Amino acid sequence: MLTGKTAIVTGGSRGIGRAIACKFASMGASLAILYAGNEEAAREVTDLCRQNYGTEARAYRCDVSDFEAVKETVEQIKTDFRTVHILVNNAGITRDGLVLRMKEEDFDRVLDTNLKGAFHLIRHCAGLFLRNREGCIINIASVTGLMGNAGQCNYAASKAGLIGLTKSVARELAPRGIRCNAIAPGFIATDMTGDQKENPLLGQIPLGKMGSPEDVAHAAAYLATAKYVTGDVIRVDGGIAM
Repeated sequence: MLTGKTAIVTGGSRGIGRAIACKFASMGASLAILYAGNEEAAREVTDLCRQNYGTEARAYRCDVSDFEAVKETVEQIKTDFRTVHILVNNAGITRDGLVLRMKEEDFDRVLDTNLKGAFHLIRHCAGLFLRNREGCIINIASVTGLMGNAGQCNYAASKAGLIGLTKSVARELAPRGIRCNAIAPGFIATDMTGDQKENPLLGQIPLGKMGSPEDVAHAAAYLATAKYVTGDVIRVDGGIAM
């Protein structure tokens, strides 16, 4: 259980982030939900956490690619909740395109959000973890970062970088009792993935179907409570990257 713990979930207003937030709330955690633009969706998640599970939950608008904005948001969360015990770096975007035609700004924007955004949160939460002498960081990567995907060189690079970040942070912070792991989802049915029924890669999934955000949330719940696991990458992909 996570009673007495406070968790930050970035990109927590929909999809995988929403499922993780609700799962953590069901386990007793207080939630700080970071969102980019959809305040209504973020408020809906915090209301769900309060009403269904009786936990404290607040929403914070924050561009995770902005170092100073993240610093200010973490400071506000510290004021509101006193400290943070769990960080889930889930915020992510796509700007798909073939490498021969990809615009520089599309490459940069994806890395700034997906990879640097995670660094920004880790950087500004690390001090709280050190003071607590404990902490749990969960980075939501992707099997695309493990196996690549045509038309997604920017996204694959950001997720592969996130896996490298995970392992390096795990080595740095393990002596202080702080764990850092990653989850690599495969094809998960969310607004971001859209209709994948005609995607030829679906036929390569050994389990023969897409996953759900709740499948990823279960893995996050495991990592949030697995005290002897760090530097790991858990695939939630139906076997596509085995």
